[in-house]
Amino acid sequence: MERVDPPELARPSGFAHAVVATGRTVFLAGQTGMDAEGHIVPGGLVAQFERALENLLIALRAAGGGPEHLAQLTIYIVDMDGYREHAREIGTVWRRLVGARYPAMAGIGVARLWDAEALVELQGTAALPLED
Repeated sequence: MERVDPPELARPSGFAHAVVATGRTVFLAGQTGMDAEGHIVPGGLVAQFERALENLLIALRAAGGGPEHLAQLTIYIVDMDGYREHAREIGTVWRRLVGARYPAMAGIGVARLWDAEALVELQGTAALPLED
């Protein structure tokens, strides 16, 4: 995958402006901070982000990919101010689970998510290498 950040746009921080990818496409369903028993994890926004990202990566691995294959990620956020306040902690979680590379990303503020206790939901697209 090639990350493209045109000099005419502001320097991205925590995302790429564009990602060029070839290969098999994996569409990843929205994941919240839900544990395997179907309950939203306690601990607030950062804990929920971490679990949602772990869930997304579990689905990606089951499809044959890894964090390096993430091309696009949309983050649906119930409390945008709270998300921005915890940006450093969220960034630390991202780097620990995914690494220093970022896909094309968008953060969208929403009134609520399907699970009323959920504070964040991650939905993505990955590009896996073509099989031989």
